[in-house]
Formats: sequence, C-alpha cells, structure tokens
Amino acid sequence: MIEANGLQKRFGDVEAVRDVSLRAEDGRITGLLGPNGAGKSTSLRMISTAIRPDAGQIRVDGINVVDAPQQARLAMGVMPHNAGLYPRLSGRENIRYFGRLNGIDRESLDARIEHLAERLDMKAFVDRPAKGYSQGQKLKTALARSIVHNPRNLILDEPTSGLDVMATRALRDLIRDLRQDGFCILFSSHVMQEVAALCDQIVIIAHGQVVARGEPDQLRQAMGSEDLEEVFVRAIAKAEAPQTADAGEQS
Repeated sequence: MIEANGLQKRFGDVEAVRDVSLRAEDGRITGLLGPNGAGKSTSLRMISTAIRPDAGQIRVDGINVVDAPQQARLAMGVMPHNAGLYPRLSGRENIRYFGRLNGIDRESLDARIEHLAERLDMKAFVDRPAKGYSQGQKLKTALARSIVHNPRNLILDEPTSGLDVMATRALRDLIRDLRQDGFCILFSSHVMQEVAALCDQIVIIAHGQVVARGEPDQLRQAMGSEDLEEVFVRAIAKAEAPQTADAGEQS
C-alpha cells in the first residue's frame, strides 16, 4: 500500500506540488490524472524517493520513505516516463543489472529473469541487444527491470506513451494480471480510455493539489456525467473554486 499525505514541493519560485494526498491500495489500480504541469510526475518522483518532499509524509507498506528510503525502494518497482535501457546490453543484462543493484543473489536472479521472460513473452528477444528493440519490447524490458526484485508496489509514469495499439493492449493485460496477483499499482496518465479500462480508483490533480478523487462511478455521479473525459474537464474547472470535489473516501 502507498500512502501520501500533504505533499509539497517547490523548485525555486515554482510551486510544483501544493497539497497532494492519496492512498493506493493492494490489489487495486489507482490512476493519477491531471493536465501537463499539474504535479503528477513530481508527486510520483517524491513517492519513489527520486526527490525529497518539502513537506508531507509518504509511507510504502508502512515504511517512511523519507526516513528509510533504501528500505522503501526495495518495496517498490518504478518505471519512469521514457525510462531508457542500456542499448548495448541485452534485455537480460539490463534486467540482471537492476537485480544486482537490489541485492538479489546470482542464482535467485537468474531464475527470476527466466520467470519474467516467460511471463512477459520476452524469450524471442531477451538475449538481443536492446538497441534494436521495438517500443513494445523496450517497455516489457523496463517493466521486468522494475519488478525483478519482486516488490508489491508498482509505480508507472505514463506507461503507454508512444506505444502502438497492440503494445498498449498487451501492457494493459499485464497490469491487470499484476492487480490479480495483489500488486498495489499507481500510475499517471492523461488518456481517458486507458483510465476507464484500468482504474479502480482515480485521483485528479490540478495546480499542484487534489481536486477530485474516488472510484470512476463515484466521480461520474459527483460530476454529473457518464463520460470520464467530461468528468475530468469539470473537475479541473472546479479547481478554481474554494473547495475541491471529493467523491470517494478521503485518503
């Protein structure tokens, strides 16, 4: 489980995150939505320990991310937006490198890579240099790399960006499978079709703060529209109002 309360972050004069609180539960997919510059990626970077919050608390499976960042990292798999692979290494070598960074012994790591290569349908390319990979093959390798240490929490920043239709569908199926396995999945996106297809819970951010949250049907009811895109637009419009919408249980 991932819990964040009252996150704040400034970069000089820019207030990137003003007040973000969220709760992503095990066995559920939580979508973090917002327009460009809303604070989505900054929030995910704070949760994943890439940057330190100016204020607020973050816990991953009860671990305080600020006080024990290395312990928290072992509980998370993180796939940043446009995360690159080492092009001269094979997929297997890319995954093995990250496994060793996470302290997995060689024998266990080899078995784990074989399992992931089978599960993610990577065996046809896993031993080829990553330089020649298709976008879908790169994404599968990046996903395997992020979960090689068998974390129970997965953070994905716009995971389907740049993918074709078939690769997008394959990734969605993989994410659903991980949910069935009990993973806590937190991902950012601005693609409403993707959100509608995957999310159990939605958190909408605008101007660095949460303006609406809840299950998809709760948000539809609260915003008076069956169309999730219209729900998103109305929630963003309400960001200028004194109070935010909160359709579901507070995080």
